Amino acid sequence: MFVVVDTNKVLSSLLTKGRAFDVFLVNSSLRRLEFIAPEFLFFEVSKHLDEIVERSKLSKGELEKIFSFIKNEIEFIPFKEFNKYADEALELVPHKKDVQYFALGIAFNCGVWSDERGFRKQSKVRVFSNNDLFRSLAL
Repeated sequence: MFVVVDTNKVLSSLLTKGRAFDVFLVNSSLRRLEFIAPEFLFFEVSKHLDEIVERSKLSKGELEKIFSFIKNEIEFIPFKEFNKYADEALELVPHKKDVQYFALGIAFNCGVWSDERGFRKQSKVRVFSNNDLFRSLAL
C-alpha cells in the first residue's frame, strides 16, 4: 500500500524518534507500506538539518544517520510525475503549501500520513495517523 509522507512526519521522526519514527522502523522490516513523498520534501528537510540538530540534542552524525535511514524508506517522486493533479488537489487542501501531498495521493490513489487536522476536512484523499499505520502493520 502506497502512503504519502508529510514533511512533519519526517521532522517529528528526526526531532523525537517517537511514534512516527517507529512506523518507519517497523515497516523497514515488514515492508507492508510503500512510502512516497514529493521530491521537495527531501530538500525542505535538508535545509533545516542544523536547526534540527540543535533542537533534537542529537549529534550531527547521529541525525545524519537517522535521516539517511528515513530517506531510504521513502521514494521521492518528481512533481512533473503528478502535477496534472495539482488543480484538483488545490480544491482539497487547507493551505496551498500542501497541494503536492494531495496531488501525489490522487496520482497514486493513496492516502497521506499526517496529523494536520485540516487535511481531514475533505473526503477524497484518506488521511492516516501514526495509529492507523501501526494497525496496517499489525500481523
